[in-house]
Amino acid sequence: MTRVFNFSPGPATLPESVLRKAAEEMLDWHGSGMSVMEMSHRGKEFISIHAEAESLVRELMGVPANYKVLFMQGGAIGENAIVPMNLIGKTGKADYIVTGDWSKKSLKEAKTYGTINTAATGPNTSIPKQSDWKLDPEASYVHICSNETIGGVEFHWTPETGNVPLVADMSSNIMSRPIDVSKYGLIYAGAQKNMGPSGLTIVIVRDDLMGHALPITPSAFNYQLQAENDSMFNTPPTYAIYIAGLVFNHIKATGGLAAMEAHNKAKAAVLYDYLDESKFFSNPVAKEDRSLMNVPFKLKDDALDDTFLKGAQAKGMIQLKGHRSVGGMRASIYNAMPIEGVKALVAYMKEFEAQHG
Repeated sequence: MTRVFNFSPGPATLPESVLRKAAEEMLDWHGSGMSVMEMSHRGKEFISIHAEAESLVRELMGVPANYKVLFMQGGAIGENAIVPMNLIGKTGKADYIVTGDWSKKSLKEAKTYGTINTAATGPNTSIPKQSDWKLDPEASYVHICSNETIGGVEFHWTPETGNVPLVADMSSNIMSRPIDVSKYGLIYAGAQKNMGPSGLTIVIVRDDLMGHALPITPSAFNYQLQAENDSMFNTPPTYAIYIAGLVFNHIKATGGLAAMEAHNKAKAAVLYDYLDESKFFSNPVAKEDRSLMNVPFKLKDDALDDTFLKGAQAKGMIQLKGHRSVGGMRASIYNAMPIEGVKALVAYMKEFEAQHG
């Protein structure tokens, strides 16, 4: 069996050890005689899987006791509506920081549920300085996207929002490094980048922010109801939670989030160092705001894009095409991408530059 280096922005590559463990347990989980896919979410077997996954999230991320960890569905796009439905009712207003395509989508969706202030807008290649933000002290919350997968910009600092809760879409950089959860009112993330397969969304929400849902909020999307029912008000994405639990165990076994950060910085440095010295490839993002997860780059001559992609695929490197809105290339190098994959990509880029530059 030959596995490729999968640079997809999501669903993304998973640790091989996790996939092998899931394969071993596919037909019979721990002597239960059934697959996790067949289990009742109310049965003792799955409840133990669920409890371990939540415990590992709390341990790995240092989640304080006054926060709930919810396992939900709908992805980050779903949370773009679910967050304001649950939080905006306090004042009817919210602040949004726009740093790229995903934060634009979040803002657009939120406008359905209240008065939204665009407190700052970046040029898609850098994070606007907080001194330039126009925050509303009466906002119910301030929303950021901590890592923009399309533009490749990332917050490497935590905004200060005073008494107004900070909300972050961390879909593409959650668990890539340690963070102080207590500085956020709510964190949400689709699982399919760093935590598992698509279909699962993790929400970490401070206790005092629940219980204020708008009357129109569907019961399954009400954080308070989900918390009171251990994320089982409706049937949760059971198999995705199981896989996520295996990923969390893998992260713990490899040294936790501090080890993940060192691993991710080393990978990113290999690629960015080459991009900075190359006269053929370029990255448009301000150095201080470059993402450790998603690295967009362009060729000097975009007429060679297809040739580059075909050559990469022939060498076992796939999903390098940039998003259609920006073109070029993009290497997504999430937690599970081994450094060997990035080194192979850079070796190919050097070879390609020598041939076509």
